[in-house]
Order: sequence, then structure tokens, then C-alpha cells
Amino acid sequence: MLNSLYVSARSLVRTPLNILLNQVDPPVIVLLYHRVTTLPSDPEMLAVTPDNFRQQMRYLKDNVSLVRFEDDWVKAVKPAVCITFDDGYADNALEALPILEEVGVPATFFVSTRTIDTNQAFWWDELERIILEKQNLPSSFTLNDGRSEKTWPTGTGSERQKFYQDVMQALKNINLENRNDRLSQLRHWAGTEEELIDTHRAMTVDELRLLAKSSWVTIGSHTVTHTRLSSLTPAAQVEEIAASKRQLEAWLSRDIKVFSYPFGRRCDYTKYTLVACRKAGFSKSAANFAGQTHRWTDPYQIPRHLVRNWPLDIFTAKLREFWTR
Repeated sequence: MLNSLYVSARSLVRTPLNILLNQVDPPVIVLLYHRVTTLPSDPEMLAVTPDNFRQQMRYLKDNVSLVRFEDDWVKAVKPAVCITFDDGYADNALEALPILEEVGVPATFFVSTRTIDTNQAFWWDELERIILEKQNLPSSFTLNDGRSEKTWPTGTGSERQKFYQDVMQALKNINLENRNDRLSQLRHWAGTEEELIDTHRAMTVDELRLLAKSSWVTIGSHTVTHTRLSSLTPAAQVEEIAASKRQLEAWLSRDIKVFSYPFGRRCDYTKYTLVACRKAGFSKSAANFAGQTHRWTDPYQIPRHLVRNWPLDIFTAKLREFWTR
């Protein structure tokens, strides 16, 4: 109750303050997408259907100023919107790109490199397939992390949903080796092999090059393994950040100047991460918490607003909220 009152009070103060600041300095609102496609199941709500995405892009094209992520926004003379994507799904090139080119909207795609041109799924999609989509699972699962064991009931749909959410949070906070071990345990428990579903695959290198070739597209880095950077040692953070940049530059024969943090909340990276991004040669880094970007905003902590599969009326209402949140 007290926390709810605190949030409400803070919102009452912040909204008029942001309105005033927006009059002093034109803000840039950065939108965050992940996928443009139609899925039968989307528990993380990452996909926007092509029809909704086209309507959203047309609205933006007709009603707001559009800027690129790498632009110098200090020179902006009126409020603007910037479009970004995270992860590197194949539908970014196959479904989102044609719409962006059709409407004439620039976008930046932040790409995790490890799954590009492989038969490996993003780990959260593998988790969904094993826990939520596999049929006839055992009635419980016991995870062994090498130090202790924890057991979850999995006999009912609600138990599996709870299990999925718990394991999702746990896998965000461990490195690649430990995450692969947990996924291996889950596959053994479920009696399944590692499998890549075509609707959930990452881009091939050729598709990445097709995307990068467009005059409407900027490519940015999103680490190698999409691991929560704050869970890694400083040396491991540097490698995740620098290695992804090197790989993208090798594939595309161009400098990669912008970056986004996996998950992107303030707890998902550290002060050392900001230093590592500067040293790697990035000019800006995108986070994942709400807010406007002004000339005084830290360029290595650019706020973004996550977009869901909203029809146009909800999208426009949300956009109005974003100018003051």
C-alpha cells in the first residue's frame, strides 16, 4: 500500500516536471521493438504483427519527426522519435525491413552475435519450448546447480507457468556455461533434444547483410551471448562487448558505433559497463527503462519505451504517455 502511494506521488510530481523540461529542451523518445511477425504463442510479448507494425510506422511517419539512434540529438529543434530493435531475429530482415522501407522509417537493429547463422535458438525461446510447449512432462523438476537442489511442481498449467517464470529469472543471472548446463538438465528432464524452430531463429549472415545494406538501417551491437552484464566479471563484460563489435564489423565491413544492454534495466549493467562501452568505441548505448532523452541525458544510458503488439489507437495513446513518463 505504501509503495503504491509512493509510486503515485512520484508520478504526480514527475509528469508536470517532464512537461516543463520538454518545453525547455525538445525530447527524443526511443521505442524498443524485438520482433515483427505473427506467432501462435508469445509469452514474453516480444512480437508485433506486421499489420500493427505498419500502422504504427505510418502514424509516426505522418505525425512526428524521426531520427536515427546514432544522430546528434542535441541539434534537434523539435520533439522526435527513434526506432530500435534488439536481439537479431530473422523476421527483422524478412518482415520488419520491408515495412520500414515501404513507409520510409529509419531504425537501428542491435544484434547479439552468437546465434547469427547457427542452428541455436535464443535461450529464452528454448526455455519456452521445453517448459510451456512440450507435452507429457514429468510432474516435478529438480535443478542441481552444483551446490544445492531446488524442486518445482510441474503437473498443472499454472505450476508450469510459475516454473517457467522462476527459471527465466534464474537464467538471466548466470553466465553462458551455467545457463547451458541448466538447459541441458531441462532437456534431459523433458526427454527432448536441442531444437531450433524456424519461426524463432536468428538471422543468417546473409540476412544480416541484407538488413545492413538498407539505407534506412543502422546496425548496433547487443553482446555475444545476451547475458546480463551485471552478472559478469569486468573482464567478461569487456569480452562480451568488444567481441560482438569485432564480429559484426568483420561480417559487415563497417564500423559499429552503437550498443544496447541485454535486458537493459539499471540493475542489468554496472558503472564498469559504461566505461567498457566507451573504451570499445561506442558513441551511445541504449538501456531499457522509461524516459525521454534530452541534451543532458547520459549517452551511455539512453532510455527506451518497450512497444507491445498494440493496435493503432492504443499505440497512439501510449505514445502520448511516453512524452511525459
